[in-house]
Amino acid sequence: MELKYNSKNAWGTLNRDEVEGFSENYKLFISKAKTEREAVTFLQKEAEALGFVNLFNDNNASLSKFYAVNDNKNILLLKEGNSSVEEGINFVFAHLDSPRIDVKQNPLYEGFDLAMFKTHYYGGIKKYQWVTTPLALHGVVIRKDGTKLELEIGEELNDPVFVISDLLPHLARKQMEQNAKELITAEALDPIVGSIPVPDEKEKERFKAYILELLNSKYGIVEEDLLSSELTFLPAGNARDVGFDRSAILAYGHDDRICGYTGARAIFDIQKGQKTSVVLLLDKEEIGSDGKTGAQSDFLEYALERYLAKKGVKKSDREILYKSSAISADVNAAADPLYKDAFEEQNAAIFGRGIVVTKVTGSGGKYGASDASAELVFALRKLLNENKVPWQMAELGKVDVGGGGTVAKFMAMRGIETIDAGPALLSMHAPMEIASKADLYSSYLTYKFFLDQFNF
Repeated sequence: MELKYNSKNAWGTLNRDEVEGFSENYKLFISKAKTEREAVTFLQKEAEALGFVNLFNDNNASLSKFYAVNDNKNILLLKEGNSSVEEGINFVFAHLDSPRIDVKQNPLYEGFDLAMFKTHYYGGIKKYQWVTTPLALHGVVIRKDGTKLELEIGEELNDPVFVISDLLPHLARKQMEQNAKELITAEALDPIVGSIPVPDEKEKERFKAYILELLNSKYGIVEEDLLSSELTFLPAGNARDVGFDRSAILAYGHDDRICGYTGARAIFDIQKGQKTSVVLLLDKEEIGSDGKTGAQSDFLEYALERYLAKKGVKKSDREILYKSSAISADVNAAADPLYKDAFEEQNAAIFGRGIVVTKVTGSGGKYGASDASAELVFALRKLLNENKVPWQMAELGKVDVGGGGTVAKFMAMRGIETIDAGPALLSMHAPMEIASKADLYSSYLTYKFFLDQFNF
């Protein structure tokens, strides 16, 4: 009997060929699906190819695999199990939004012969990390005739990119005296979008006018169309392997599309679990989970209500939720040897040691926390150990240093037994984050076995 507890590096137990194969597919997803809309579209196509049908369509009550989309930014995937849905559901919840630089509704202006876009950052970022970084523009514009234009500029090698300029060190003495939070202000996150004027010297805003002419000739856009747009600047380029050994992945938006992808892949790959399985991928987690597409909306209840009616189930959605269990699939912070003071080593997540199970979230004195019961922790612990999945238990940093929340508390408030589990990242919320391939695959295995076998 082993008396002491120690987590172990996952590379010693996982099949490396399986890890690499899964990682290559994930890199395609994380490189292509950089916004909530793009991720939902990507996963909906995969679901349809695998026989999932639209839950909100009529005349498909005899089928057993469904998807539901909410406002292009949520997707719910449901697969029936061996037991009735009345016995409860095994859920995996994750979110698809990531910190970014959003374009304001009236963005275009000029100054010192430069055309620029005004922006409003989204989520928790270190603003100084985003300057001088090559950015791509993603999103949609609804034109005056009602047609929708989908934009993706900056991802191809011959595409232009956009960039937020910074002050040269020679003139930055005062700037360098500021603390990191004030080093770059929110209003100084405006990317350069052009620097050629229209020939007409009588035009008061020659550089802005040139950009408007270009947008109109190429995309059929007039300035008013930008009022009905959702545009965002994201780091340009594809995911890349990290290190001589290629053991990690550098990409934008691991938090939390790494869990969105592994959760979706898990429900795609199981045959028929003990219980009904549901993966719900959400929006707005980075800014509080509010709104129509956040975890605090009633999309889950609405979709479940429609499913129960389709199947003729008499029990209420509330009764079923109170019999259900869930993993809140979100990332944790890997201990960084360069910043040891932020972590309490004995309860810190270690890069490459498998998925991180987090009993309690929140900050300080567990404020804003979701706190899983000891019984639920044991049930997940037993599942992972029996299936030889590499895992570790950790919190997010030292108690009074920081902390953070997930969607877990909003699901627990619905009566669902909920616990957090996801991979640990380095450089979380930076423009480019780092994930271990071993932790990626361990997360996939966890969600797969949970959806397939968990019975609490």
